[in-house]
Amino acid sequence: MLFSGGQDSTVCLAWALERYARVETVGFHYGQRHAIELDVRPRLRERMAALKPEWAARLGEDHMVRLDALATISDTALTRDTAIAMADSGLPNTFVPGRNLIFFCFAGALAYRRGASHIVAGMCETDYSGYPDCRDDTVKAMQVALSLGMDRRVVLHTPLMWVDKAATFAMAVELGGDAFLDIVVEDTHSCYVGARSHRHDWGYGCGACPACDLRARGFAKFRDGRLTNDQRHD
Repeated sequence: MLFSGGQDSTVCLAWALERYARVETVGFHYGQRHAIELDVRPRLRERMAALKPEWAARLGEDHMVRLDALATISDTALTRDTAIAMADSGLPNTFVPGRNLIFFCFAGALAYRRGASHIVAGMCETDYSGYPDCRDDTVKAMQVALSLGMDRRVVLHTPLMWVDKAATFAMAVELGGDAFLDIVVEDTHSCYVGARSHRHDWGYGCGACPACDLRARGFAKFRDGRLTNDQRHD
């Protein structure tokens, strides 16, 4: 499980724990500006294990891989202290070229050593910043490349590929109830600038970066949907 400590990968970790007998997590330290996301990972694992006995039994080892070279060759707002803006490419300058491709390669190598054939990741093409390495076609191509390159069948799962952020919050409730939703809101980290000093109703963050904007709008839509459903049942 590619586990960053963000909302999406945390919900996907719960998805994996519901389906597989053993789930190991892997995080990547690549010189990201919001490295605080790595700091929340141990608490998330601890709280999720405490939530359900079966999750505790299935949650295996955690692995941390350093990829400092990625920051060295990147000139982006996620690897430099620079303002977040749109680049000439039409993508936000938070796009780190090749990042997810590299993550999959290292996760594939780790999976090979650990005897695993399924890799789960939180990429989404529905409610995202337009990153080309989050697209379904990219993930499918990586699945083929990894399977061929290691001569072993590897399946890449992206449970959130076709759902928006509101549906991701709803999925959290489906997987672990309101207790898990509280974990997702309170302990995950999405903010690109690494801000955790201000608590919004959707969690911690600066409230202004693209990641915070997506999360805030998704939570508002999720909450409004819940209120509408509750009113229908009254």
